[in-house]
Amino acid sequence: MEQTLDLSGKILIAMPDMGDPRFARSVILICAHSDEGAMGLIINHPTGDVDLSHLADQLDLDRAPDFRDRPIHAGGPVETERGFVLHSRDYSSAISTLPVTSEIALTGTLDILEDIAQENGPDKTLIMLGYCGWGPGQLESELAQNAWLTGDAPFDLLFGTPDKKKWEVALANENIDALALSSTAGHA
Repeated sequence: MEQTLDLSGKILIAMPDMGDPRFARSVILICAHSDEGAMGLIINHPTGDVDLSHLADQLDLDRAPDFRDRPIHAGGPVETERGFVLHSRDYSSAISTLPVTSEIALTGTLDILEDIAQENGPDKTLIMLGYCGWGPGQLESELAQNAWLTGDAPFDLLFGTPDKKKWEVALANENIDALALSSTAGHA
C-alpha cells in the first residue's frame, strides 16, 4: 500500500461525536507518520492530578531555587508511564531530540526533565505521560471514517492557548465552526 499523505507535524482534531471518551474533544500533534504507523501526543488534556513537582519527586530530580511547577498532560493511552516533552526548538537534548515542525521539537529522554527542573530547559514546554499510536493504515482508516479533522500545528496553539480552548481554537484556525460540524461524510 502506497502512502500519499504524511501528517508529521500536523494536528488531528477529534470530531464532536468521537466514540472513544479518551479522545473526546482532543487535539493531537502527530510527531511521526510513515507507512509503519503514526505516533502523536494529545496537547489539551492535563492530567489534573500530577504536576512536575510530583514527577520530580518520583524521579529524585534536583530543582533550582527558582523552579516553576508545570502541569503534566495525558499524551495518550499507550505506555502511560513513559514521558515526553513537546517544546520550543531553542533546546536540544544531548541524547535525542526529534524536530516535529520548524518551531516544535519532541524529547523523550530524562535529561530534558533534569534541565527543566534546573530551569535550563526549553522556553516553552508541554510535558506528557503516554502517547497515541496507530499501526500501519490505522490512522488513514480513522480519517476515512471521518473520526478526525486534520490541520496545521501553530506554535501558539500548543504553547499560548489554554488547554480548555485548544479544541475550539484548532477548529477556528481551520475556519471551521464547531456548531456546523457533522460526523456524517457526504457522498455524491
